[in-house]
Amino acid sequence: MPLTLLPDLGDLLRLHPQFNAGTLVEALRHLGAPGVLWASSPDPDHPLRDALPAARLSVTDLPLADWAWADAEYEQLTGFLNQFPQGRERLRAAGRAGAALAELVTAPLTLSGALDPAFMARVQEQTLAVQAALDEGPGTRWRERRLNELAAQLEGQGGVLLAPLDDLPDLLTRLSGAQLPDLTAFQPGETSRLRALADRAWQLNETDDLNGLLAALHREAGDRVTPRAELDAAAAGIHLAVGDLPGARALLEQAAHALTDDLPRSLPGLVLARLGQVRDALGDRELAQRTYRAVLALNHAPQVARDAATAGLNEAFRLELT
Repeated sequence: MPLTLLPDLGDLLRLHPQFNAGTLVEALRHLGAPGVLWASSPDPDHPLRDALPAARLSVTDLPLADWAWADAEYEQLTGFLNQFPQGRERLRAAGRAGAALAELVTAPLTLSGALDPAFMARVQEQTLAVQAALDEGPGTRWRERRLNELAAQLEGQGGVLLAPLDDLPDLLTRLSGAQLPDLTAFQPGETSRLRALADRAWQLNETDDLNGLLAALHREAGDRVTPRAELDAAAAGIHLAVGDLPGARALLEQAAHALTDDLPRSLPGLVLARLGQVRDALGDRELAQRTYRAVLALNHAPQVARDAATAGLNEAFRLELT
């Protein structure tokens, strides 16, 4: 069985309606894959850490080295270069390449579009520009060494490998028999659409049609990747944004009562942390504190929920509308 490389955007999966965690779930089902080999971000709150297990797709973590020390070396290098005019110019060149790459991956993007050879060439161009500006080594966080070690580890393996989008062009040249997925007949479906709806609702901005978004959330029944409890919690966020605390509380308590062990693992923490805040804002301090402690007692709660719960225990949450 060949090794198929699937691109990952990390937390940016929450940004794209047609290239999100639900889209990748559907792509794996389209390919007939039971799961992925994980060679992407070690972030425990990565959106696919929720979506893949919830969809009954396996995640096999490769025994990858911890490269945190490379980040420290990079910071030391940039601090050194900042002391000299030529060094600052090299940093500016690397910064321009990084900004160009960020623009590529934050512009509207589909999974098929990310796999287009022309798009991947543009991604690789910016990666090489950083390397040209800062040299391989600390300036690239030892990128060549990391990819060579990963390729050696993967040689002869089959299945689907999830790796950062910008690593894919280099992995293709290093892994004999590796390939990109054939997604010519693939179209994002309901799982992708639902995931996009929830992602959008969690990221409100001033131009949103809040009534339309609420109506869309209430119309849906949810699925394994984006269950009804999450849609209720996201709707509660809209009520909270306009100062409707009782409406937010009712939806969050409804979501909390619907929590089960087979839901995406981050959802209980997110629901309970927000519920604690709403209870606090309504003056129910004792119950709010119990809710915050429930968040901290969970086996897994995303860091944002743990931070909110810790802050709520230290000081009562107050709703501030602008």
